[in-house]
Amino acid sequence: MPVIVEILSRASRALLAVLCIVGPVATAADTGTEAARDSERRLQLFVAAPYLELRTGPGRGYPVTQVVARGESLDVLFRRTDYFKVRTPRGIEGWAAARDLQHALLADGSEFRLDLGDRAGFQTHDWELGAFAGDFDGANLVSFYGARSINDNLKLELSGSQYLGEQRSGWMVEAGVSHIFAPEWRLSPFITLGGGLFRVDKDAQRPNMVDRTDQSAYAGIGVRFYLTRRFFLRGEFKERIVFTSRNDNEELKEWKVGLAFFF
Repeated sequence: MPVIVEILSRASRALLAVLCIVGPVATAADTGTEAARDSERRLQLFVAAPYLELRTGPGRGYPVTQVVARGESLDVLFRRTDYFKVRTPRGIEGWAAARDLQHALLADGSEFRLDLGDRAGFQTHDWELGAFAGDFDGANLVSFYGARSINDNLKLELSGSQYLGEQRSGWMVEAGVSHIFAPEWRLSPFITLGGGLFRVDKDAQRPNMVDRTDQSAYAGIGVRFYLTRRFFLRGEFKERIVFTSRNDNEELKEWKVGLAFFF
């Protein structure tokens, strides 16, 4: 029995010694694996512009201290409002503006699609949709519109409106173009030009009114005001000319305000 006890005692001491050696090694290996996995999870981008400026903080008020050349890679660490904190392969960290990363490339060569649901998105986005209410030459007006951005300043628009009043009722379908002044401002003015179809519907209460559809053209001014996230207010005033089949054309005024969003 003493011999067996001695053998078990020596075996237990040897086992403890092995565990003490292997334990820290296993922990270090796990830590390295976790770090590698964390690195793999980070988004990697490649600069497509001639250069990319890196600032010391997330804002235009911070100085530019580094410039990353075209073709170099970046690891995206995290985002804060309109800026991304990134790290270069040399270990240099800095803040890049979200709009400057819009045309960066992913590892597979495809373009990085950036969701700009904020002030930066208010300035730079692809589509808008909105609904309005207002007055059309004394009649109540309800209107809807959609717009496609050509660039930050220029947008193509398509709208449909329904008006209802004591003198006339009908609808309008129009297409036009808008030019935004200072799209980076929270309150940005714009001008708009366009034209389309103007419809007057016959009404039993107005027997002298006949159904007719004429062409129309308009010119207008307006303002946009950014609210939050993807939403903004839009108000505008238009002078419209309706080219009737009679000897004289009609000049009509319209104003409306509403809520719109971008994406």
